[in-house]
Amino acid sequence: MLSRHDTICAQATPAGEGGIAIIRISGEQAASVIARVFVPKNRKALAPRMLTFGNIVDGGTTLDEAMAVFMPAPHTYTREDVAEIHCHGSDALVRRILMLLLSSGCRMAEPGEFTYRACSGGRIDLAQAEAVMRMIRSRSERAMQSAVRQMEGGVSGFVRTAREEIVSLLALLSASTDFPDEVEETETAAQIRAECARIAAHLRASCDPRAGRIEDEGLRVVLCGRPNAGKSSLMNALLGGERAIVTDIPGTTRDTLTESLQIGGVRVLLTDTAGLRDTDDAVERIGVTRARKALAEADVRVLIVDASAPLTGDDAAALEGTQPDVIVLSKNDLPQTVAPADAAELYPSVPCVSVCAPRGEGLDELCALIGTFAPADASETAALSQARHVEAARRACASLDDACAAIDDGMPLDICAVDLSAALDALGEITGETMNERVIDEVFARFCVGK
Repeated sequence: MLSRHDTICAQATPAGEGGIAIIRISGEQAASVIARVFVPKNRKALAPRMLTFGNIVDGGTTLDEAMAVFMPAPHTYTREDVAEIHCHGSDALVRRILMLLLSSGCRMAEPGEFTYRACSGGRIDLAQAEAVMRMIRSRSERAMQSAVRQMEGGVSGFVRTAREEIVSLLALLSASTDFPDEVEETETAAQIRAECARIAAHLRASCDPRAGRIEDEGLRVVLCGRPNAGKSSLMNALLGGERAIVTDIPGTTRDTLTESLQIGGVRVLLTDTAGLRDTDDAVERIGVTRARKALAEADVRVLIVDASAPLTGDDAAALEGTQPDVIVLSKNDLPQTVAPADAAELYPSVPCVSVCAPRGEGLDELCALIGTFAPADASETAALSQARHVEAARRACASLDDACAAIDDGMPLDICAVDLSAALDALGEITGETMNERVIDEVFARFCVGK
């Protein structure tokens, strides 16, 4: 468990050469530490919340011209006294300033310690703290919007409502136990059972771990098909550059090649694969094995068919009985031998798009089709999409199910209180209201230093 008693410091901007580097300080000694290392040009004390020009000094040596700001508690990110130094972005300079701060009463911050202090100080809860790291790591518009909703308390509000409903059931149960003459036990048991089942169903319907995985990692789209079907040309066209090697020689692609792009605000991990066929070439055989592994893990399987050549057994057997999600008829600038109706005979009801990769024809239609496989915006559907939240919600559902089973078995109502309390605790782990040091340590261990 991280400590709140020390004054901590860390670089808040990425390491490496840059125009500006920001060093953050938080804790009881922030004001005295910044006063030791920063001298304003006007020789006056730092005015609260005002960025001031001056020098970073080590004894009588000036290290850099810089800007500094002091922000008194409690209206800060950590709810402690906070100071920041905005210096030039030299690794050597930042190291020197950090060493100066350490000798002036600070210690180096642990990963996520600033946000941990914001959480333990009550400014944000644990789910909102996780959203901070999600925002930093967001690589698509959708992921960024999801992180903003979580930071604003979307997940926390949902969980809080569910917990309040369970607390109401515990109060009803307590009243039934404490005042048996005034509260009819059979009716109360039926009411509690119905509410437990309703809350559990609502929680289950609100969990979508696939949505969270796609928001944070990306929609996995795999291009597959027989050799020389046009997979690599299509990948290059979608990426807008020559990323995959393209030749007229079948079997050019020997390995999987993955690049990312955005479609409709969703990050897409686009994978080109080796042509799917039986081969005696040992290297190509490894490529085919890796292609099939990629297909097994894909969210969207795009089967590329060379429309300028007759369908072959390799086209029909490319996915070994697994139905594709999209069929692309490639090379439509050449005389067409395969029509959409032919593809429909192979895979009925699978959407089909005709493209010419070099000319860019059909690419917008293909991208729009791929975008339909991404989960709907989480604000419109699931409230819980992060793996940790879903796991805690499922444990809460299991406890609610146990409460229902206890009532069905005719057990005393106070037995249900144990299950309801367990559900309450499980949901509390999402927001940190049920403090669990192991969970909290795991959450903040994933943070970067300086945030």
